[in-house]
Amino acid sequence: MFEIYNVAVIPLIIGIVELFKRGGLPAKYAPFVSVFFGLLFGIFYIASNIKEGIVVGLMIGLSATGLYSGTKNVINKPEEK
Repeated sequence: MFEIYNVAVIPLIIGIVELFKRGGLPAKYAPFVSVFFGLLFGIFYIASNIKEGIVVGLMIGLSATGLYSGTKNVINKPEEK
């Protein structure tokens, strides 16, 4: 089952996605890469069965996408009209 210390995988996924982006991956594909690696970690590292791994992996991948997006929005303040 998903333990609280497995949340540490989220920054790891963010780092992996950032490496892909610096390697030439267009930013619009970053969420897909994040979910892909979330699924990999969920299935092969965290969960004991495949169904649980998929659910946990999606949760981790989407969390990594949201954390990256939220951080980017805070750093890059939107212009006021």
